[in-house]
Amino acid sequence: MPPAARSPERGVNGAEWTCESVSRIRRNNTTDADSGADRVGGMQKTRIIVPCYNEAERLNAGEFLEWGRRSPDLHFLFVNDGSTDGTRELLIRLSQACPERIRSFDLERNGGKAEAVRRGFLESFASGYDVIGYWDADLSTPLDAIPRFCGILEDRGVDAVIGSRVRMLGSRIRRRAARHYLGRLFATCASLAIGLPVYDTQCGAKIFRNTERLRQVFRTPFRVKWTFDVEILARFLLLERIFGGPATRDRFVKYPLERWDDVPGSKLKVRDFFRGAWEILKIGYWLRARWAGRRFLAALQEEGGSQKMNGISR
Repeated sequence: MPPAARSPERGVNGAEWTCESVSRIRRNNTTDADSGADRVGGMQKTRIIVPCYNEAERLNAGEFLEWGRRSPDLHFLFVNDGSTDGTRELLIRLSQACPERIRSFDLERNGGKAEAVRRGFLESFASGYDVIGYWDADLSTPLDAIPRFCGILEDRGVDAVIGSRVRMLGSRIRRRAARHYLGRLFATCASLAIGLPVYDTQCGAKIFRNTERLRQVFRTPFRVKWTFDVEILARFLLLERIFGGPATRDRFVKYPLERWDDVPGSKLKVRDFFRGAWEILKIGYWLRARWAGRRFLAALQEEGGSQKMNGISR
């Protein structure tokens, strides 16, 4: 679904927002964009974490309200990561407009996307959701991909679906050339570091089945800041090494996106790719270190993760 026109609904203003009265988002294409929407009514109970840092000018509130209205099983949790613009006020109004399916909470200070996502997962684990994921606030990946992700998760019985920005016939992946080639180099390094054939580790669209192993993965703060997506995979691999069970490579599925747009205003800079490369080296070293499993288990116990240590599923 193409990005919706930027309307006054998106700003922090006096417009009246309700979950039932928000105007329907106009679509330039009603064929492929709507093909996944029909499945919304049959989704498992799903919560999508949306980390936000100074997103007041980019957050398409009307789009989230529209999707919040569509299904009682699709919920959004916005995590305000210490924003200094009008993001907090915007999220308050957004959650008030549809409180049954949209919530938000604030982190006192900016801790980075990794910690914002982690805190969102921790808040969601005890709420009875079958599926938990995270999505970029700028909707570079349209929300109509969520039902497709959930359909794959359910139909194939896997534990995770990872969005991949693959340029191929029939897809519209709009990405600046420099970011595309740096991203390919980065993904290759990440795949070598963790030993998994992952085409795109950094796409901000991922969903997971709410399992005990997932809760262990998110229990402790991440070791890295920019490449936590890769560390998530590394933690699954480490837990697989410790406790056994089905292979991670068989429980994760890549989903080639039909559409992805490089939305202007991204906070990601070219220098972050080089910073991320250093973090990838750290993750690869950590995953292969003989002491990694012992220290990771100790950290889980310190965070109260020992109560089901012998019964981690998948």
